[in-house]
Amino acid sequence: MLLRLTLKDFVIVDQLEIDFSAGFSALTGETGAGKSILLDALSLALGERADPAFVREGCSRAEVSAEFSIDAALEHWLADKDLGGDPGTVLLRRLLDLEGKSRAYINGAQVTVGTLRELGAQLLEIHGQHASQALLKPAGQRELLDRYAGCDGPQGELTPVRQAWRELHRLETALAEAEKGEREIALQREALLWQLAELAELKPQPGEWEQLGEEQKRLAHARALIEGSQQASEALSQGDEALADRLSVIVQRLSPLVQVDPRLKDALELLQSAQIQLDEAASSLGHYAERLDLDPERLQDVEARVSALHAAARKLKQPAEQLPQLWLSLQQRLQQLEDSADLARLKQRITQAQADYRAKAAALTKKRKAAAKSLSDGVSSILPTLGMSGATLQVSLSAQPGSENGSDAIEFLFAGHAAAAPRALSRVASGGELSRVSLAVAVLAARANPVPSLIFDEADAGVGGAVAAVIGKLMRQLGQDRQVFCVTHLPQVAALAHQQYRVSKSSVGPSTRSRVDLLSKNERIDEIARMLGGEDITANTRKLARELLA
Repeated sequence: MLLRLTLKDFVIVDQLEIDFSAGFSALTGETGAGKSILLDALSLALGERADPAFVREGCSRAEVSAEFSIDAALEHWLADKDLGGDPGTVLLRRLLDLEGKSRAYINGAQVTVGTLRELGAQLLEIHGQHASQALLKPAGQRELLDRYAGCDGPQGELTPVRQAWRELHRLETALAEAEKGEREIALQREALLWQLAELAELKPQPGEWEQLGEEQKRLAHARALIEGSQQASEALSQGDEALADRLSVIVQRLSPLVQVDPRLKDALELLQSAQIQLDEAASSLGHYAERLDLDPERLQDVEARVSALHAAARKLKQPAEQLPQLWLSLQQRLQQLEDSADLARLKQRITQAQADYRAKAAALTKKRKAAAKSLSDGVSSILPTLGMSGATLQVSLSAQPGSENGSDAIEFLFAGHAAAAPRALSRVASGGELSRVSLAVAVLAARANPVPSLIFDEADAGVGGAVAAVIGKLMRQLGQDRQVFCVTHLPQVAALAHQQYRVSKSSVGPSTRSRVDLLSKNERIDEIARMLGGEDITANTRKLARELLA
């Protein structure tokens, strides 16, 4: 669950650190106080798109950190990616500058935004206030059903369907190109074979060009290297004028003087250390000179190899160091052309790919059908509690031509009362009905989703009274076994929260700042009284607030 959120120079927040608890938390405050800022900050921390407008005016960058508690499965996930941190927790961090450039970190290690997003999807899910609009679009209905069914995750049935579709599409494109351009393929193949013949004779290896350059330089200057290292070794340790002997004399003279004046001790120890280093340097130079050989034959071989690689690079119009990669890419391209040229084999592979796609799409359809019934029944059972007696939702599946999303046409059908025939939700549902259906779907999706933290952004929009109390109870029920946040303007919902946070803003000189406070019991009474009656809090509104909290 979310333990702590830290913001710095984010929109109108200069510095903010909030600790969160388990259960159901309500986020309240006046319109425009900055509740959406918290959701934007969390979205950024979880890997969503970075917007330079998030950087507070007058600042060079914004910073968001979110700390979560995690289970053993996520600890293993992090360990597999060498991103482990303190046991039982993970820290996500995002930096954003004025140019829109961002950096992402997990437990202090820089990662791609994709990795951050993959982890974030396992930690927290946000049900936005515009979710009801997604219910009006076929793509939104499909995505919602797949999320409810668990088909859209890394291990879900949708991923293999998309992979199979892409492979089928690739093969079909290759067949179309092969049938149109057999002559062109033949010419390309001839050119590839010529280039491959040049490279196959040389067999260039990765890193070889750089290694040859180093060896050529060393062999070409071998005599100078040997003489120089030998002379240096002799100057250090051999002959009457050897530095090591002269230094030894100095040490011998100073050693008894230290007994007279201990202040010479530091200088003596430095000279003794220098003695050791001189001896090691002389030994190292001696060994280097002994190991280095004059090898004119090897130098000739290296220069011949360098010349051959350089000639091939010039002929193929490629840098010599890139010849190994070119050789590999040409082999792959030739294999692709040969696959394309073999039309019968290509058609056979397409037949196999079609069968593979149909099998995976059928598995996806089966999972969707089971989820569609569960979702239909679940939403239809919740709608009466939201003041929609007799209303039902039916998730309909029908066959359609295959695509990367499977072979199902998905449509949400809605009946506003018992006597009405189900019709397309986008055509018959009013705004109020749509928001309640959206809430029911979100609650069911949350129950089916193992994500430990959920945020509902004004999921109670367009309702009030007794329905609001039902929504509060639904949120509180969800909060029994996971962490739930709800941004709300309804006092009936806020009163049922385990804890309540108030978002407010104030002017400090020319700038506006936002803050978030965890409310005490008395502060909750005042805040809910404000939600009931506006800024003029009366004894009556306080009394009603106490009754709601009770």
